[in-house]
Amino acid sequence: MTQNVDTSQKQRQYDTHTVFNQPKPLLDYNAYQSDQVLKYWVNRFNGEWATGQLETFGSHVGGDLIEAGFLANKHLPEFQSHDRFGYRIDQVDYHPAYHQLMSTAIKSGHTSLPWTHPKQGSHVARAALAYMHNHVDPGSGCPLTMTFASVPAIQQQPNVAEIWMPKITATQYDGSNKPYFEKQGVTIGMAMTEKQGGSDVRANTTIAAPIEQSGPGNPYSLVGHKWFCSAPMCDAFLVLAQANDKLSCFLVPRWREDGSKNPIHIQRLKNKLGNKSNASSEIEFREAHGWLLGEEGHGIRTIIQMVALTRYDCMIGSSALMGQAAKEAIWHTSGRSVFGKNLHQQPLMLNVLADLAIEAEAALAITMRISHALDNLDDPTQASLVRSATSIGKYWICKRAVQHTFEAMECLGGVGYVDENVISRLYREAPVNSIWEGSGNVQCLDLLRVLHKEPHTLDVLLAEFELARGKHPLLDQHLDKLRPLFSDSQTVEVRARQIMESLALAWQASTLYIYGEELIARAFVESRLSSATYHQYGTIPATIDCKAIIERALVHQ
Repeated sequence: MTQNVDTSQKQRQYDTHTVFNQPKPLLDYNAYQSDQVLKYWVNRFNGEWATGQLETFGSHVGGDLIEAGFLANKHLPEFQSHDRFGYRIDQVDYHPAYHQLMSTAIKSGHTSLPWTHPKQGSHVARAALAYMHNHVDPGSGCPLTMTFASVPAIQQQPNVAEIWMPKITATQYDGSNKPYFEKQGVTIGMAMTEKQGGSDVRANTTIAAPIEQSGPGNPYSLVGHKWFCSAPMCDAFLVLAQANDKLSCFLVPRWREDGSKNPIHIQRLKNKLGNKSNASSEIEFREAHGWLLGEEGHGIRTIIQMVALTRYDCMIGSSALMGQAAKEAIWHTSGRSVFGKNLHQQPLMLNVLADLAIEAEAALAITMRISHALDNLDDPTQASLVRSATSIGKYWICKRAVQHTFEAMECLGGVGYVDENVISRLYREAPVNSIWEGSGNVQCLDLLRVLHKEPHTLDVLLAEFELARGKHPLLDQHLDKLRPLFSDSQTVEVRARQIMESLALAWQASTLYIYGEELIARAFVESRLSSATYHQYGTIPATIDCKAIIERALVHQ
């Protein structure tokens, strides 16, 4: 006789364990409303008028775009050199999630806000949009930032700007492979680097010859190669090439004006450590047509306006990586218990989390300070600050992000190391902003060049720091040491990284004291400027209220 056995009871006999003490992922939240730190700095620098716009985008970042970010990094761009009939098409195909990310960001004003609504707080609000977008996918942030940053360079050439500016600043995205003149909105890329030069663009060998007549705004034909061209499906690229042996800047579209394919041949896509959703390519120009922007020989002067803004966006991007890493670490540890307490209540973990939060806020603070300066470029002092401080911020924040994202990953343990968790992607993304748009050494040398050519910029920079004089004795002692760093001109270049670090710490500390919350400023100074400063996260002095710092950084759904 057969016994009837309850199937659910039988199944339970073979269950090995019950899943518990595992936090839920950070999902379904408003990335702006729930971020006290971001809201503070946006409001502090006159961006509060954009609250509605930021909250709308924040709902996407904490909602549907999370999955889109994962999909765009799982289903990578695919290069199709020819169609099935053998015609050269040079097409990169993206997963629909990539287009969703691009479309939502552009519609929200990521690429256009300061240019279409130039008023107090517009650069600040746009920085907040870029900051949040980097939470879900830094890869698609590359063409977004290049499109945004292309505007000052293209505006220099009126006949080109008349055609392109309305499309660049439109809040419409069109990812289809068709000519720019058939689109309402376009994206812009950049191609400077060649194999033999790297950051030394004066070594470029790409040649440009006038098709009919030479001079600004006229079409030229380009022949040469580029070792790195990110987002090769952009509608046009700012390109450096030699015209009559003079380095010049051109806007090179993917399609010619007659509707034929401009011969920009993609050789391959790069297989990179991170930034996976973004297609980075090697390309060749085979008599590709492009318009000269500005005078022949003024290429660096023209394109540096774009580079300055892309470097600033590297600050935003790395600040965003740290901000998201700190949030993920705090969120995970608040939902996991060890030794009878929530993990984020254990004293040593409290110290680590608070230290991560301090670093992330200090990075965001000086980034937003540059945003505020960009909103006030008619003030020579603010313009001077942008020229010097952007190099400092780009150097320091982008380097700090690597160690920071790793420490946050360690807070999650093994689950943070797997690709299903966003924090592993943050760690792989971290090095790119330090390398692209000028490595650390280039930032140091650029700062020294600016200070040498415009000595008053050092006075402006130090005057900014001096506004925090008297706020804390450790900061005062640090400020006293800054000007003497420049006294020995013979060794200034070899000491450039030491100088950069000293300036960066002074800038972060003073910005936190002048514009920020006293709790964060004091914690930053006492953990980074004392004689007992250590080099690992989790070494905040015991006198600091770590719980209050974590509460400020915690996501409140």
